[in-house]
Amino acid sequence: MLETLTISAQTPVLIAGPTASGKSALALEIAERLGGVIINADSMQVYEGWRVLTARPGPEEEARAPHRLYGHVPQADAYSVGHWLRDVGPLLNDAARPIIVGGTGLYFTALTEGLADIPPTPAAIRAEADAMRRQGALPAMIAALDTATAKRIDLRNPIRVQRAWEVQRVTGRGLTDWQDATPPPLLALEDCQALLLDVDPGWLNARIARRLAAMLKAGALDEVRANMTLLDGGHPSARAIGAPELAAHLRGETSLGVAQEAAIIATRQFAKRQRTWFRARMRNWQHITLP
Repeated sequence: MLETLTISAQTPVLIAGPTASGKSALALEIAERLGGVIINADSMQVYEGWRVLTARPGPEEEARAPHRLYGHVPQADAYSVGHWLRDVGPLLNDAARPIIVGGTGLYFTALTEGLADIPPTPAAIRAEADAMRRQGALPAMIAALDTATAKRIDLRNPIRVQRAWEVQRVTGRGLTDWQDATPPPLLALEDCQALLLDVDPGWLNARIARRLAAMLKAGALDEVRANMTLLDGGHPSARAIGAPELAAHLRGETSLGVAQEAAIIATRQFAKRQRTWFRARMRNWQHITLP
């Protein structure tokens, strides 16, 4: 793929795209040929307990080029976009050119557009919000939001609704009020080469199925088994795509074949949501059409 691109040896590179689209391979190719340090921008690859299931770069890839912010967060810890910005900031000042790669669009938006400095949510209020979401109280949470926030966020996304509810509960200010007071970005988009992998859905769906089969051979079930307690506890790391489906098999609720197909479907749905988000928010990025 690199042969078709003109990449500077100094400019920071951003690589976004849906899951299984080949982002990590492109980042590694750029780092090996032109230099740079690869920095993770995937909200699940930060967790130490997910390597196989999140397709995190393996030891061989990590030996070929420096990788940062992969597997550095304990599995039971909460980790937000704010945490990621605090972690990535010092890396932008290193001598090596950053190659930031991942599928979490919000990380890229916060990096290139800035992020409001919202106070953290206390554990007790987070627990209250988690319980409300699990018990189906989203309509009440939406009703509690200020009008501006309710108009701006995706009300069909339970996590986004919960986050907005928490902010208002903790600070007394709406999420949009905080967002409108956003500080300057750490890395302006115009100072980067921003690449978005724009993929054919049929091509991507086939890759997703092949990759999940490879994950199972590589030990994905053992990885999920090791994290069952955390999955049942509703920790943020439990949102790893495919984990709930494989956990259902390990609990004896489904066959492996049914769990595998359910995980494939969940991954395809996730990729579709990613593509929709990227189209809406990354119009100014350089689109790389695949295959």
